[in-house]
Amino acid sequence: MVYTFELVRHPNVRYRDAVAALSKCELVYMLRALHVEAEVETLHLGNSLFLRFECSPLSDADLSFLSGHSSLALMAEQVSGLLLRPLSPDSSSYLPEDLPEVLKYKGKTGVPFTRMMINTAAAMSSFSLPPGKMVFFDPLSGRGTGCFCALCAGMNAVGLDRSDRDLSEASAYFSRYLQYHRLKHRVIKRAETSGKISIPVTSFEFSDTAVHFQSGDRRFLSLACADTALSPALFRRNQAHVLAADLPYGIQHAPVAGRKPENMSAFLKRSLPAWKTALASGGAMAISFNTLTLPTQTVLDAVAAAGLTPVTDQWTCSLTHEVEQAVVRNVVFALKS
Repeated sequence: MVYTFELVRHPNVRYRDAVAALSKCELVYMLRALHVEAEVETLHLGNSLFLRFECSPLSDADLSFLSGHSSLALMAEQVSGLLLRPLSPDSSSYLPEDLPEVLKYKGKTGVPFTRMMINTAAAMSSFSLPPGKMVFFDPLSGRGTGCFCALCAGMNAVGLDRSDRDLSEASAYFSRYLQYHRLKHRVIKRAETSGKISIPVTSFEFSDTAVHFQSGDRRFLSLACADTALSPALFRRNQAHVLAADLPYGIQHAPVAGRKPENMSAFLKRSLPAWKTALASGGAMAISFNTLTLPTQTVLDAVAAAGLTPVTDQWTCSLTHEVEQAVVRNVVFALKS
């Protein structure tokens, strides 16, 4: 059977040119997670961009899983020639899809790109766990876009950032969101320790329905304030299955507590060992960065030096794209054996 996916026409013209490569990489790995090996091709019809592949008929569960693709606008099966029959699989979104979109702020990573990183890394991982058993980790979470995308996918999420202001905004926003949508939840404040350092953590426990909440079928979001090098302190009991980090796009990482700004290469080299410790064996991570300030080979070398295995194939090696005049972004995927 031939399946055809129409892709969303992204409003950022620069990013729009990269959607084909990014979406194709994501779809290839999502299909592999379903044990489907298929050649994915790009197709232009009118002003729309499509991805097309042929395979044995997919189940309703498979189609529901694929409906979580970050750039999917329409899913259809090809009947004859270019005649398409739209498919309507059950939505794979656990929470309403507006969750990562509503909160606006300067420097926010685009939601489609964030979802692409999470979907691809999750599909690359060795885990075939249901989403509710998976834990996503953003070690540079800012105001929570990555965590909110993971929650929509049905995962649990942990966000770490050293900015108390950003985390407070993320926490307040999510609290209002749960109340607005009348979702059963509870909030727990606690602290983890790393040596003599106390790490404040705000955790939300919630469900998509009241029945699920009462039965104990719940998800969690934990937001912690600390330097990213302290990541392992948050995962003493259960490690993360998927990690995605969007590195700062400047030449240097902003200073901490009056210290001098940190070179981005040095920041990555000291952070990766901590991220590796937080990640479970078989887990996967995605790291996005500005190639104008941090060359791709530098990232690949740092990933390998940390004992992780970079994923370098025809799909992942063509993802460089322009975001704005001073930002040419790439993403590196890596596995923990």
